[in-house]
Amino acid sequence: MNDIRRTILWVIFGFSMVLLWDQWQVFNGRPATFFPNPAASAAKAPAGAASASPGAQSLPSSSAAPAAPAGVAAVPSGTEAAAAREQVTVTTDLMRLVFDTEGGSLVRTEFLRHAADHTAGRPQDPRFVLLDQSAQRVYLAQTGLIGGDFPNHKTVMTLVPGERTLADGSQSLTVRFESPEKNGVKLVKTYQLQRGAYDIAVKHEIVNNGTQPVSPQVYLQLVRDGNKPADESSFYSTFTGPAAYTEEKKFQKVEFTDIEKGKADFQAKSSAGYVAMVQHYFASAWILPQGQPRDLFMRKVDTNLFAAGMITAAQAVAPGATATVQSTLFAGPQEEKMLERVATGLDLVKDYGWLTILAKPLYWLLDKLHGFIGNWGWSIMALVLLIKIAFYWLQAKGYESMAKMKAVNPRVMAMRERLKDNPQQMQQEMMRLYREEKVNPLGGCLPIAVQIPVFIALYWVLLSSIEMRHAPWVGWIHDLSAKDPLYILPVVMTLSTMLQTALNPVPPDPMQAKMMWIMPLVFSVMFFVFPAGLVLYWITNNLLSIAQQWMINTRMGVPPEFNLPKFK
Repeated sequence: MNDIRRTILWVIFGFSMVLLWDQWQVFNGRPATFFPNPAASAAKAPAGAASASPGAQSLPSSSAAPAAPAGVAAVPSGTEAAAAREQVTVTTDLMRLVFDTEGGSLVRTEFLRHAADHTAGRPQDPRFVLLDQSAQRVYLAQTGLIGGDFPNHKTVMTLVPGERTLADGSQSLTVRFESPEKNGVKLVKTYQLQRGAYDIAVKHEIVNNGTQPVSPQVYLQLVRDGNKPADESSFYSTFTGPAAYTEEKKFQKVEFTDIEKGKADFQAKSSAGYVAMVQHYFASAWILPQGQPRDLFMRKVDTNLFAAGMITAAQAVAPGATATVQSTLFAGPQEEKMLERVATGLDLVKDYGWLTILAKPLYWLLDKLHGFIGNWGWSIMALVLLIKIAFYWLQAKGYESMAKMKAVNPRVMAMRERLKDNPQQMQQEMMRLYREEKVNPLGGCLPIAVQIPVFIALYWVLLSSIEMRHAPWVGWIHDLSAKDPLYILPVVMTLSTMLQTALNPVPPDPMQAKMMWIMPLVFSVMFFVFPAGLVLYWITNNLLSIAQQWMINTRMGVPPEFNLPKFK
């Protein structure tokens, strides 16, 4: 029965990993890895999305026009009369931002402390760009007024003169835009950037210079194409798309394909939370103050172009008065502790899936270890060691059961050979033998099953944490988020898996014996394209498991032996 138990575990685990990985690719809009469909043509940026020359860029007229929720005026889509435009670059200690005077929109964010590729550490490397308006990418943050013919994101505004670089010793920098009057209403938009922060305070001042009261609404939206990030792996996929957070339904991810089909499922009205655009390692979000009612929307607005945002009502503005709506725009890396400080629930854009309850404590512990050790690679190994210590007695029970099975395995093999023509009697004799020797053939299953969710959660922690991006370990490993360039770690991983398999008793059934070797090898091949940090964690787990198994077998008087495969 020991061979059956191990075979069942390997088959279920191996095939589950393969099938789940393949369907995860499909679920995230990528071609299947193992069972691909014919390759689709490459997605193109929306026609007219941008031109190459600064100051002349323009969105399609429909790019801003998601239908508003029922009872709410529609976000405008018309193009304003031609007027002079310009783009202005503003620099802080963390970001280089480009604003467009058309609507005072944020059209580019470049992160000065994050390289664009896997060659971090050289000053000449290009920096990572999130929001962008180019032939390859459309990803913008826009705001404006609805509820009448008021200034919106298509209105060309005037940039108020001021500093464009955060000076040494200064803690903040202000960028201010003023619109021309439309129907007596002027919109003043002020961005307040802080040193050491990726969140930007955005204030909308609605000035009524007319003769009648007005009741405009403010919309905040993120407009993005539906393409996957250019640097996303072809072998594992992470979520890219809009998301929302509300107190009632918590974190809600929405696929671009669901928006296209009209099947987007999210809470449309709330008085707290945010709307975001999420991708691997980075995110953007519009956040309104707690308690302020808002309507949420997500719509396809043009070919391969989507908008997600919020609409909130300003107070009625009397003639000669001014109303103010405060908001926050976040655009930056998914650094968990920073996200927690910016807004409630914003840390959930770093998506651990259904294992968040386990993943968050694991990340906390990993971060504490890094604070002490100072190297993410060694911190990963230390975390796996602590997990193995925590599960030591539970896993020891499993290995003790395996050792007992190994001790009686020669008698089982002889019995199977002697009674091979009488399967019913053979089964009865085996069960009698197990009762006499007090051996539970399935005794090792529960300890393994309990540990699997923990190690899957750790997998997601390592895959999702931007701290792994461009983080070196030793020697040739300069980036724990990229595959091993020399494939040394995957080879070690494969060898350790083979060693672990060789230490187990040989199943008496030849087919089961083959499966016991084939499944670990197939599983190991996948690690040749996995990030080095994930492979390192699995190697550490393998080596510690081998050491524990060896120690327990020796203690129980079952000398370790290597059982090599026989495929004849």
